[in-house]
Amino acid sequence: MIRRLIAALLLVVAAGTAGAGKPLEPVDTSSPRATVQSFLTLTEEAADLYNAYRQEPSPVTQDALWQISDKARRLLDLRQVPPAAHRKVADETFYLLWEVIGRVELPDLEEIPDAYSGQGAEDTLAPLTRWRIPGTEITIDRIAEGPHTGEFQFSSDTVKQVPRIYQLTRDLPYQRPMLIENVYLLNEQFTGWMIPLKWVEALPEWTKVSIHGQVLWKWVALLLLIALALVLVIAELRWARRKRSDGSLRSYLRRLSVPLTIIIAGLLVWFLGIQQLNVTGLAAVVPDFLLELAYSVAVVWIVWVSTSWIAEIIIASQLNRTENLDASLIRLTARFIGIMAVLVLMFRAAHNVGIPVYGLVAGAGVGGLAIALAARTTLENFMGTLNLFADRPVREGELCRYDEDSVPGWRPVGIVESIGLRSTTIRRLDRSQVTIPNAEFAQQHIVNMSQCERFLLNTTLGLRFETTDDQLRFVLAQLRELLHAHPKVLHTNQDPVRVRFVGFGEFSLDVAIRVYIGTRDYNEFLAIQEDILLRVMKLVKQAGTGFAFPSRTIYVRRDSGLDQQSQQAAEKQVREWASAQTLPFPDFPEDYRQNITDTLDYPPEGSPGADNG
Repeated sequence: MIRRLIAALLLVVAAGTAGAGKPLEPVDTSSPRATVQSFLTLTEEAADLYNAYRQEPSPVTQDALWQISDKARRLLDLRQVPPAAHRKVADETFYLLWEVIGRVELPDLEEIPDAYSGQGAEDTLAPLTRWRIPGTEITIDRIAEGPHTGEFQFSSDTVKQVPRIYQLTRDLPYQRPMLIENVYLLNEQFTGWMIPLKWVEALPEWTKVSIHGQVLWKWVALLLLIALALVLVIAELRWARRKRSDGSLRSYLRRLSVPLTIIIAGLLVWFLGIQQLNVTGLAAVVPDFLLELAYSVAVVWIVWVSTSWIAEIIIASQLNRTENLDASLIRLTARFIGIMAVLVLMFRAAHNVGIPVYGLVAGAGVGGLAIALAARTTLENFMGTLNLFADRPVREGELCRYDEDSVPGWRPVGIVESIGLRSTTIRRLDRSQVTIPNAEFAQQHIVNMSQCERFLLNTTLGLRFETTDDQLRFVLAQLRELLHAHPKVLHTNQDPVRVRFVGFGEFSLDVAIRVYIGTRDYNEFLAIQEDILLRVMKLVKQAGTGFAFPSRTIYVRRDSGLDQQSQQAAEKQVREWASAQTLPFPDFPEDYRQNITDTLDYPPEGSPGADNG
């Protein structure tokens, strides 16, 4: 199909075909006699068309001559020939058989059997399955399966052995009149309409020496043509790689330029090699194989680039949506589709060039166990990838903590950069990059810190033992008021503000603070925590007490002691609360709590974000 399309694009083919009265009529292969008759008829048509082409070389007369090869394919069993080489092998075999059959004694057509072993009624005769030209290895077989079932074609062994048979008979005399003699040697010198025969005839004789079925000057031209195609592809590849892909349409088209250049280079080699040089012999199928290879590589390239680009377009379109699709899942799906398409195209290309793909696939079950054992780690990582996308504990761009257990202490924290088919890449807070196999990552305890709707502020204050009980009550009350008043502190019935005197430490009176901060951003949480702790320091100082030292201290001079005036003021305030029946223990009354909610300024006065109105 691709070759017919190329010919239609590159050649201006006339509506009619010279020398063919019925171009659409198929050749008759209903019996050995019909097959031989069709073959002889084709040789006569080819001789007439060759003479017409020599008199007037043109795309029309050349295409008419090429159609003989298309008809000859129906006479040959090409099941053992790679599909990509069918046309050229049929052309070579046709001219070789033309020479061989012309030099052997061929029975009269009436003596060649019909489709059955006798001339009686069909229901009394067994069908013929094979006939051989007497005294030769040339056989005609009935095709038992495939699209040509029941037809009689020159056997696949004959197609394979015909070059050797030609070498054995090439010096024998012709047994019947030939419209064209030495037709295979003429075919070696034959060229397309773009290369005049006068130029070929004017070449030195040493350039016309046949080497493996092709003259020397065609070998040189073919190698130069392939080299030109490679230079063209390499130059385009270097140009396309000058800029990195950024996901834009322009970048996508730039990346597509390389596979399109490969297709153009393949078409160039095929058109000039097949249509104009008319390569023969050992190199006859080279342009066909190169075109098949170029076409397959280009299509695989286009599919892979296109799936990746479409995935990035979908991801970009989802960025501003609330319910957006997971970027890693989109990329994984695109890669999976691309890999499956690549495998299908590779199998197709391998089949077309003659690699027994179906046999390899069928035999894969035998070695499947060994492959599975060898690829155990890869399979485990792939299953880990599926688990990550099924459970979705973390996505790209999210901050997470990951470790093997929940023991206290330092734990690794980082931002997920990518989740691939085999591993996950994380950028840690020290900017180092770590790659973890998905089988291992899926087994770890993953804490998604980006999904926290609030952060917990949990700390313990150690006050000096000199702090009196009323001072401590004052500090507790002020701390609770501070936290209730702070606009970023959350306090509900389920999660109230907790400020409690929790016990006597080794060198301190311990006050536990546990509140939730209303932010989803970790950096903002740290800023709010800093603000609260600074206010706590100020409040402790106002209460006339201080933080305990975490060690024993020996003073070499007289200690100035605590602030007696502040101590007396704090104790007096507590006594007033007690006498007024408003002592805020064990907690504030609900009406008072409502009155003080969000009464503090935040950010605090003096900071860039403070309300100066």
